[in-house]
Amino acid sequence: MQITAIEPMTRGRVNIHFENEEALPLYRSEICKLPRKDAELLTEGTCIPQSLYRKLLYEVIGVRAKKRAVFLLEQMDRTKKQLTDKLMRSGYPRICVEEAVAYVERYRFLDDERYARMYVRCKQDKRSRRRIMLDLAAKGVAREVIEQALDEEYIADETEKIRQLLEKRHYDYQGKDQKEKQRTYQYLMRRGFHSSDILKALRAQ
Repeated sequence: MQITAIEPMTRGRVNIHFENEEALPLYRSEICKLPRKDAELLTEGTCIPQSLYRKLLYEVIGVRAKKRAVFLLEQMDRTKKQLTDKLMRSGYPRICVEEAVAYVERYRFLDDERYARMYVRCKQDKRSRRRIMLDLAAKGVAREVIEQALDEEYIADETEKIRQLLEKRHYDYQGKDQKEKQRTYQYLMRRGFHSSDILKALRAQ
């Protein structure tokens, strides 16, 4: 496996590019920990054995990707797509990302079903069922998982929720001008409530 280029990066890291168009992100500290004979091979134009390539990919970068995945989930709960995207943006090879995601799923650090249920519980007081469904879909949660979470967790009465939101905004239908009515209407639409329910609630105030 021939090294075609070594690209210096920030924070003491280099990207080692190979003829297969793969790039392995390595910290200089990781290179220093390699046996001297292996470290000396990591120069531009050198052909390294497949065994060393796999060692760098799985035993160095792959292990780091798993630790990074755990760290990211300790910071905040994420969906599978969110975690995958975050690791890919950090420059990890796709195979390392896939294995890291599988690792945290295996140990239940990552669970889209749990994430969806928690999201519904936390957001249902301010958002409609439809808006929550769209939000979770954008986060990469499967439709069947979203629907199950909503069926199990969503208990808000949407008409009552609109009324409560209007009360918080001190909305008075008779005392508001047309611009304020339109702003309130758009505010509720952004939260995913149906137009007919919004108009009914606005006129009932």
